[in-house]
Amino acid sequence: MSIQSQTQQNLYKIDSIHNVLKNNKTFDSIYIAEEHYKIGELFRKSLLVDTAYYYYQIAEKVFRKYDYKYETAITLYGISVCQKNNKDFTGSEVTSIESLTLLNELKESKEVNQYKAYNYNNLGVVFNELGLFEESIKYHQLALELKKSLEGDFERSIGLSENNIGYAYKAVGKYELAKEAFNRILANKGLVANYPDVYVLALGNYAHTLYLLREFDQLPSLYLNALEICSEAGLEYNSIIIHQHLAEYYSHKNQKDSALYYAYKAKDISEKYSNDDLLKSLLILSEIEEKDKAFMFLNEYISLNDSLQKAERAIRDKFARIRFDTQRVEQENIQIAKERMWLLILSVVIIITSLLLYVVINQRNKNKELQFIQKQQETNEEIYNLMLSQHDNVEEARALEKKRISQELHDGVLGRLFGTRLSLDSLNMNNSVEAINTRSQYIDELKAIEQDIRKVSHELNTDFVSGGGFMDIIKTLVETQTKVYALDYELKQDDTINWETLPNKNKIHIYRIIQEALHNIHKHAEASLVTISFKLKKDVICLTIKDDGVGFDVNKAKSGIGLKNMNARIKDIQGKITITSEKEAGTTVTLKAPIN
Repeated sequence: MSIQSQTQQNLYKIDSIHNVLKNNKTFDSIYIAEEHYKIGELFRKSLLVDTAYYYYQIAEKVFRKYDYKYETAITLYGISVCQKNNKDFTGSEVTSIESLTLLNELKESKEVNQYKAYNYNNLGVVFNELGLFEESIKYHQLALELKKSLEGDFERSIGLSENNIGYAYKAVGKYELAKEAFNRILANKGLVANYPDVYVLALGNYAHTLYLLREFDQLPSLYLNALEICSEAGLEYNSIIIHQHLAEYYSHKNQKDSALYYAYKAKDISEKYSNDDLLKSLLILSEIEEKDKAFMFLNEYISLNDSLQKAERAIRDKFARIRFDTQRVEQENIQIAKERMWLLILSVVIIITSLLLYVVINQRNKNKELQFIQKQQETNEEIYNLMLSQHDNVEEARALEKKRISQELHDGVLGRLFGTRLSLDSLNMNNSVEAINTRSQYIDELKAIEQDIRKVSHELNTDFVSGGGFMDIIKTLVETQTKVYALDYELKQDDTINWETLPNKNKIHIYRIIQEALHNIHKHAEASLVTISFKLKKDVICLTIKDDGVGFDVNKAKSGIGLKNMNARIKDIQGKITITSEKEAGTTVTLKAPIN
């Protein structure tokens, strides 16, 4: 049966006893004391130690008052176990001795000797916890001898005593004696079926003794066998120490992954049951993990250890107060509840404040990010405007130069030609047929030259600036870059694209992507020809940049800064970029950018 289900059953029994006492006012004091003792026992077995202690105290006072020595002795034994479980080892020792003193005054019987054995066992555990291992072994042996003399089924209890003796031998470093003690338990094969928890306990301790002796032949199979029994018998709690020992074993074998697996498993299970086991699991993790994680678990270990020590001191103090004044303890419990409530309120306030602070800081960071994006957009606009301005300046200079040449042709050359023609006209006074024909030919020729020069002049004077724009900037970029990179190029444009309606941000990103692509072709492709083409398909600008270089494996290529920048730019304009390549077959970069 699991610890949770056993606890639930005990709580039902407690409610039943409370109801009986509440509904019948005629019970005498001894009967009420006995019922309080039963409630204390149930709470102790449910691991609710401080509550058990409270009911034991009520029962003890009545039993002492009426000089019920046996009842007082067994109640004191319950109190001593509560004290031991809360690490009040000195108090537990004193209470156990007092219980034994009362039992020794009584006539020997099975029940008296049984509780003597229980007290000896408790003293053995207490001295083991205090590090007095020789004393621990002595009391465990006294408990074992008494249990063996008792009639009835004490197989489980005897097995626990033998395990405690082996554990004490192991703790003091007498490993061979420890092995003998554990082997005596393991020789009883009936324990696996009847009391698997005792068998697993002994098997795990035996395996750990072999580990301490560095006898690894049977490891880790013994540990794994113990885990298998735990799993089959539903002994999850008993598996904690097995997982801890496996973590230590694999850590010693430098099998870190396995060590971490069992260490984390021990920690996860410990969190359900025992702070002491959790404390040891945290310490193991701090020794196995590395750097930051090790430091984190060490801090958790220290924090939990401090917390447990404080809690243990608080409970020991509470036990002392209960002994002298139960009512006062109740009042102090109310005060503790109030303090916990205030602590809860304070914690909630701190959490809410932290949450609000986080929201404010997060919002501020988002605002800064938005401001940065806005500033970046403004910078892109400014860059593009500067590019347009530079392009307009160049085109304006070209127009001025054309105009100057036109004026020179018109005012200079045409003027002189016109004068010559007039002179030839004046020579027409010679009326000879030959002269007239010759002069007429020259005049016609001059007229033709005049028309040709006039036509050139008008063409030069035409304003070509209106034809300039984004594609001129792109053409200038491609011409300049390919010349530097020693590349031939083909630039194909789509006249249906109205670049004036496209936001400047989009043009900047397209410009930079082409620039980066040309740079990558020069750096990696070993190409001789690059083809750049624009197409408009369903309000989507399709840009294709293709080279005849060596190509590469797209799946294995690392994403460098240039490619990341290209992806970031196309993402910013809600576009899509695709790169296809084959070795020795060139590379094609396809960009799709919506107009809107």
